[in-house]
Amino acid sequence: MLSALTRFSLIICIDFIAAFTVMSFWGPEWGIAAGISVLSIPLVYSYINLARLRKYILADSVENMPLPSGFWEEVFFRLQRLVRNLKQRIRSIERQHDHFIEAFQVSPNGILMLDESDQIEWCNDIAEQYFGLIFKRDVMQRINFLIRRPEFIQYLNKRNFDEPLLMERMGPHGNLSLMLQAFPFGQKRHLLLVQDITDLQKADAMRRDFVANVSHEMRTPITVLMGFLETVHSLDLKKEQQDQYFGMMMAQAQRMKSLVEDLLTLANLESNALPATNTVVKVETLMALLKNDAEALSQGKHALNFDLEAPQNLLGDEREILSAFSNLVSNAIRYTPDVGAIRVEWRVNDQGQGEFVVTDSGPGIASEHLSRLTERFYRVDRSRSRDTGGTGLGLAIVKHIANRHQAQLLIESTPGKGSQFMLRFPKERIAA
Repeated sequence: MLSALTRFSLIICIDFIAAFTVMSFWGPEWGIAAGISVLSIPLVYSYINLARLRKYILADSVENMPLPSGFWEEVFFRLQRLVRNLKQRIRSIERQHDHFIEAFQVSPNGILMLDESDQIEWCNDIAEQYFGLIFKRDVMQRINFLIRRPEFIQYLNKRNFDEPLLMERMGPHGNLSLMLQAFPFGQKRHLLLVQDITDLQKADAMRRDFVANVSHEMRTPITVLMGFLETVHSLDLKKEQQDQYFGMMMAQAQRMKSLVEDLLTLANLESNALPATNTVVKVETLMALLKNDAEALSQGKHALNFDLEAPQNLLGDEREILSAFSNLVSNAIRYTPDVGAIRVEWRVNDQGQGEFVVTDSGPGIASEHLSRLTERFYRVDRSRSRDTGGTGLGLAIVKHIANRHQAQLLIESTPGKGSQFMLRFPKERIAA
């Protein structure tokens, strides 16, 4: 390729040759015209190429422009390669940007990016839900104009982001607890990370309630035991009185033993989230055991009716199923007044589901209590539960056993008419 100076010199030489040649034949006027014509040819060609370049630049398709010949070919080729490389880099950066945005969007936490003036540069969908934002509307708005909670504004103004900020009653329904913390980055920018800790706080509250309930449940029998022991130790009692006190102490000790056993059972069930095994459980044998235990607990005070309507057996953990059935039957006996009726039946419905049903003629349960019956230590009547020796964990155990066997615990009750507790097992849990 010839250099620009060589090209320019060549054009000048051709122009002079053409001008002198024409001048020698037709005179100086025609010679000057010929020289101007020769000089105008590259100028016109350059203008045409510049016009084509302008057209493709406006259409943003320089890389697709046909290459001219001559000196402009090299210029346009290098320009096309530069534009093509720049667009390729831009596409690569855009893909990276999209990947980062996708990663931030699938994050379970809210993310907001703030500039040096605390204006929103970007936020993900979770942050929009937490704070009621709309990114397209609120972009480049100051965050403290949109989140006007005093503790949040104070947190931003202090510029001390070493500790997170807890914000209560957040979200569209005002029922979320959010943990927020700002992290400086870049040129005085900040990244706000927001975590929903509602479930953690509920779990912590449940743990505190559980410890308080266990302490309360254990305190009463321990206090009674200590009182009786002090009495027996300090007073000279007759043999009949000692036997009476020892019997009462044994009852309180048995109550603590039942509470500890139920706590251990519940802990084992909660720690094992896997489905129960598919061992064949003979329902007829379980019903016979339940009948014997029920008669011993009732001591002839109730009308007991055990009905085995279906011969099919269950698939599951025999010990757990017996515990669930026994809890439902013993609850019915404890809460049904004397001379009441209790019916226990096993059947298979038209959909092939197994149903263990316990129906009693007790006082019934008000509807506002039904949804909370499976909570640990929840009792409708605390005094009666203690009188009958209940621990308040029976239905919680039944619920966990039902979950392990993919079963449903259904409760129906009408005050003054009695209650019905049903464990409904899926047909996959019914043995052939």
